[in-house]
Amino acid sequence: MTARSLDIPVVTRLVADATTAPSMHNAQPWIFRHVRGSGTLELRMDPARTMPREDPAHRALHIGCGAALFNLRVAAAHEGWDPRIDLLPDPAEPTLLAEAAFTRPTGPDDELAALYPALRKRHSNRFPFTDEIVPQAVRDELSGVAVAEGARLVFLGAWQTEEVLTLVRDAEAEESMDPEVRAEVARWAWRKEDDALAAAQDPAHAARTSGIPTYAFGPRRYDGRAPVRDFAAHERPAGRGAATFEQRPCLAVLGTRDDGPADWLRAGQALERVLLQATLDGLATSLNSHVLEWPELRWAVRDPRSAMGHAQMLIRLGYGPTAPATPRRPVDEVLDIRDPGA
Repeated sequence: MTARSLDIPVVTRLVADATTAPSMHNAQPWIFRHVRGSGTLELRMDPARTMPREDPAHRALHIGCGAALFNLRVAAAHEGWDPRIDLLPDPAEPTLLAEAAFTRPTGPDDELAALYPALRKRHSNRFPFTDEIVPQAVRDELSGVAVAEGARLVFLGAWQTEEVLTLVRDAEAEESMDPEVRAEVARWAWRKEDDALAAAQDPAHAARTSGIPTYAFGPRRYDGRAPVRDFAAHERPAGRGAATFEQRPCLAVLGTRDDGPADWLRAGQALERVLLQATLDGLATSLNSHVLEWPELRWAVRDPRSAMGHAQMLIRLGYGPTAPATPRRPVDEVLDIRDPGA
């Protein structure tokens, strides 16, 4: 098998599919670079979309980019390609997170291609879930797909759930007392009517294509214990109601043995594989990085009896309503196409 050139329409489709991935506060901190005539596609971090206060080591950024990388693999399999992925290929260039070299084998990865229909169906769901229990067979399947990507997914028992929910409340309290964190969260939470007002005042205004819009906040929690981050905790958007969430949420912790940039990229790929499979299984999902943003709380999330060394994401799963899609940056904003030698 030899590397073959990708044409620009294929590259554009691949990147459009890759960018349906989740990322912290929907910041979409990725840039893809392709040299015309080559068989490679680079994934790079976008330094303008970092979160110095909440994510100083760029752990969450790597996880989001890892999720986009997994979507790239799924989209490539759907197109009949089998990319060879090289994580962190150049130690002297830390913003270069991965390089994908594409070949045309006799057959792509059918398991990855089967996940393709979930790419645009998967949305973070901040709405209440029902009390229906996620079957053990489904839980086992999701744990298995995490292992396939070099991570561990552990579903929490009753006492572990109580402990983690206590840690989430501690994280909420920490955030409420830190104005810098609140300001950083507010940067990525926005109201659609704000864009409409800005457009009325300035016809050249471009609508926001990242962040969390009001319609995706979900209702304010009136009762229940589901760990759903409230992006409007300090304001009352017009028309936003309140609702009762789950009393016994189904929670799982995704983690890795080690805790460096390559591990975070693997965690992101495992996370997205779990989320896409859960979507095909009819599950709704939401992510909670809240408790993992505070080092003094993060270490307590993992189960010391498991093989998991470091918790990377808290996932809420269940059966709920269809969640709205959040905006995505246009492909021409995240895809850098260069000529050879440029």
